Amino acid sequence: MVVGAIVISVSIVSLLSLIGIFFLSVRKRTLQALLLELVAFSIGALLGGAFLHLLPESFALFAGAGWLVLLGFFIGFLLERAVHWHHCHEHDCEHAVKPFAWVNLVGDGVHNLIDGAIIASAFLVDTHAGVATTIAVALHELPQEIGDYAVLVHAGLSRTKALALNFASAATAFLGAFAVILLNELASSFVKYLLPIAAGLFIYLAATDLIPELHKEKRAGRIIVQLLAVILGLGVMALL
Repeated sequence: MVVGAIVISVSIVSLLSLIGIFFLSVRKRTLQALLLELVAFSIGALLGGAFLHLLPESFALFAGAGWLVLLGFFIGFLLERAVHWHHCHEHDCEHAVKPFAWVNLVGDGVHNLIDGAIIASAFLVDTHAGVATTIAVALHELPQEIGDYAVLVHAGLSRTKALALNFASAATAFLGAFAVILLNELASSFVKYLLPIAAGLFIYLAATDLIPELHKEKRAGRIIVQLLAVILGLGVMALL
């Protein structure tokens, strides 16, 4: 009974990654015009998620979390360099998918794995706690999934491939959930070390890859709109 509730809850949260399906009917030209604003929203959501949720929770769990935040940051750097090196040897660098797409997928995958573990842990304690946790995670994930989809499309992936990969990244929530079901307390204690690593990955992605993308805009009006989109992303995460 409890396992069934966990599977249903994690499935619902994972399906939110398909929010980008609503953009499939949008004309390519219109989507391209909106992409940088959606990327700006993603910057706010990523930084808000890291600084307002993951980091406070990490430091509340253990004092040495800062080292793991740095580890997550440098994992992002090394991953991006490895992907860039591969593409520049195997493909035309000018036309390859930008490496930050893969950093985004890894960071989001780690984050979703944690979410799955948190949902399962809550259900194992109490069904009502599990339902409340699922709702909280879903509200937290929805704005971030919109931003993730925009980031993947902006990086050069097709809309359908961005959808598929974003869903695959979301499906890591099942790994976290099943790990907790099978290993219980051992898995729950290990998950806390992934929180600051995910935060470091999010900070790296927002600060080194996505913010420089906004610097390409020179028109004052669009710059103001993008700044407002960043603030909106932060505000949404602050309210969750």
